[in-house]
Amino acid sequence: MNFRKASALAASILAISLTATACGSDDDEGGSSGGGSGSGGGGGDTITVGIKYDQPGLGLKTPDGDFAGFDVDVATYVAGVLGYEPENIEFVESPSAERENMLSRGDVDFIVASYSITPEREESVSFAGPYFLAHQDLLMRDGEAVSSTDEINDLTLCSVTGSTSAQRVKDELAPDAQLLEQGTYSECLSGLENGTVDALTTDDSILAGYAAQEQNVGKFELAGLELSDENYGIGVAKDDTELQGQINDALQQMVEDGSWDQAVEDNFGPANYDAEPAPEITAAS
Repeated sequence: MNFRKASALAASILAISLTATACGSDDDEGGSSGGGSGSGGGGGDTITVGIKYDQPGLGLKTPDGDFAGFDVDVATYVAGVLGYEPENIEFVESPSAERENMLSRGDVDFIVASYSITPEREESVSFAGPYFLAHQDLLMRDGEAVSSTDEINDLTLCSVTGSTSAQRVKDELAPDAQLLEQGTYSECLSGLENGTVDALTTDDSILAGYAAQEQNVGKFELAGLELSDENYGIGVAKDDTELQGQINDALQQMVEDGSWDQAVEDNFGPANYDAEPAPEITAAS
């Protein structure tokens, strides 16, 4: 697995990984039975983690095969506390519409992929966290941003199939808006650039990542509407309370030792994105 080695977080993650290895479970058979050899409690050869591949600032597979973003840093930290060094983490792509299936099939040990905690999703998966609070917003061409929700009804919007953003727009925010659903945010961004759609709607953290990319600077702007609260959780197999509790402990440690703040600065600082403080971890364990 290729891993983004140039992270400011790498040194602290490695130190924590080594410490956690000494404290981790000796039972190779406990915890999650995900797609890798990982047991959720450490001790396996590898651990398999689902992330996004096309979300700059959160989860991105770069052209040279490395992985970068806030979700990647969180996943790496959590895996380190569970007893896995960075080279023993296998990152796999987790499209929005496939996340629940990947967990139920055991394709992954856990998922860190801008995965909003909702009652509907909690019927089929369990969540650790939340570890980040985002807000749904619109990304529009520079100079064309709307200032109210009423104006959304006149727009053609793009979102990703399986995301909470797409459903909320139709059900709650703008029932008269035209909605185009695509497989990836990159496809939506292409439609925004060529004029096929008027706006890309999803979480402001994702939109900020796209707007901050070198090739997009000056092309797009966020509307700043804060249309919803999106609490990102780490998805685990349904009722795997052992792994859920271990991840919650790791997230708490990440916040307390300052690594969470550092990851926010590393990944969102260049976009001048004003991220919310670390949310209280409330998922049951």
